[in-house]
Amino acid sequence: MNDNTEMDLWPEEIRLRDSGRKLLIRFENGDSYEFTAEFLRVTSPSAEVQGHHPSQRKTVPGKRDVTIEKIEPSGNYAVKLVFSDGHDTGLYTWDYFHEVGYNMDALWDDYLERLQAEGLKREP
Repeated sequence: MNDNTEMDLWPEEIRLRDSGRKLLIRFENGDSYEFTAEFLRVTSPSAEVQGHHPSQRKTVPGKRDVTIEKIEPSGNYAVKLVFSDGHDTGLYTWDYFHEVGYNMDALWDDYLERLQAEGLKREP
């Protein structure tokens, strides 16, 4: 992981793009990430996706067309994303956005490999 301090991980901009298909987040330290809604949905920090133990993590198929309908603030440390498929659990903290942004390629590759291994598809 990056050696940014917590202070550096304060978001400067959070914006939905492409009709809710993408979310841009820019941090005060200059780091910037653009996530697809699909990526954020399938890597949701919610217990529904992550489980309560790494062995309980679920592979979520069929989310290629999902969009983010709403961003709701949660205190000053996170947001809740409301997805078009009704998923709205899990708090996306600034640290979480930075961690998954920094590791996006590896996380996406892992997701695609799990889909294939489990015989699942990205299409709804």
